[in-house]
Amino acid sequence: MNRLLRLEPRLVRPRWLSFAVPLGSIAVAAILGAIVITLSGNDAMASYSRIVERSMGSVGAWTDTIVAATPLLLTGLAAAAAFKMGLFNIGGQGQFVLGAVAASGIGLALDGSSALVTVPLMIVAGMLTGGLWAAIPGYFKVRFGTNEVITTLMLNYVAANIASYLIFGSESFWRLLTGTGRVFPQGRPIGEDAVWPAFGGGGLSIPLGFVLGTLAAVGLWALYRYTRFGFEVGVVSDSPEAARYAGISVRGTSLAVMTLSGALAGLGGASDVGDIRHTLDPKGLGQTGYGYTGIVVAALARWNSIAVVPVSLLLGALANAGRSLQGESFPAGLVGVLQGLLLFSAVSGEFLTRYRVRLGNRRRASTGEAEAKAA
Repeated sequence: MNRLLRLEPRLVRPRWLSFAVPLGSIAVAAILGAIVITLSGNDAMASYSRIVERSMGSVGAWTDTIVAATPLLLTGLAAAAAFKMGLFNIGGQGQFVLGAVAASGIGLALDGSSALVTVPLMIVAGMLTGGLWAAIPGYFKVRFGTNEVITTLMLNYVAANIASYLIFGSESFWRLLTGTGRVFPQGRPIGEDAVWPAFGGGGLSIPLGFVLGTLAAVGLWALYRYTRFGFEVGVVSDSPEAARYAGISVRGTSLAVMTLSGALAGLGGASDVGDIRHTLDPKGLGQTGYGYTGIVVAALARWNSIAVVPVSLLLGALANAGRSLQGESFPAGLVGVLQGLLLFSAVSGEFLTRYRVRLGNRRRASTGEAEAKAA
């Protein structure tokens, strides 16, 4: 008798898996991270304690964590919106960058105008630009069957080069051409009326982008759950052939989802300008890699837009702690390791929700049985 492991697709997925997988992924990542920290000669509990203290130990720390979570929330929603239908939008980074380009352009062009006019137009410009940028690979996908992973990834580099050219390669409208800007290329800062408001009290400051992201998470969840469009997305995701038979436009639905995904990433870029940097900073945007981290957020949230909110806060806390602990006796690269372990655990957990591992027995076939089967 031989024992063997078999993978069986789950015909029915228990509801408890929706909660157990994210929590289990975080727990497994924490355990693996503790092992890595210990092997590097550091105290795991002390390292985790310092991360919690710097990210959640005070009102000011919570403010910094929410600010760090804001772009992750919006790029996470962008990834979740596309992946929910089975589309792989890897271009959130480029859509984010061009959203920042458009929003900063509006903020500079309307310098001196009322914030009631400038801020909404910055939001619209960021979403519109990000959506149109995502619609390009979406169109090639539905028209020519082009792999969206490749096209969205390539467009990330195109968007990064466009933003870099505006600041470092030309004397564009976005570049500061006075003072230090003549020697050290940098973006022009937007006016005070273009700076997005923050909410809260008692030392807690919640940026407008995070508020919009939370509302977008609820709206996206309701859109996919309660509307006809959401029903069509589900049908197309499960079976494109069945969707065509039912009269659903597979091409139109796919293009709409890609555009929606890009619009959310573009809103993240607009928020980066209005809430955080107040200028177009191509180098800083490239170093953050928000679009790629958003994929980690969406994967850990299991493509649930509501779950993206707390997951973005978790990764925002890690990023905030990593920045505040720089220069101190803290394990270098720990935050990046933890983010990678979270992604690995989330992907592994998603695999276990789709397949069941079985330990079966296989009886060794006799010589007679083998000959009869061969005959």
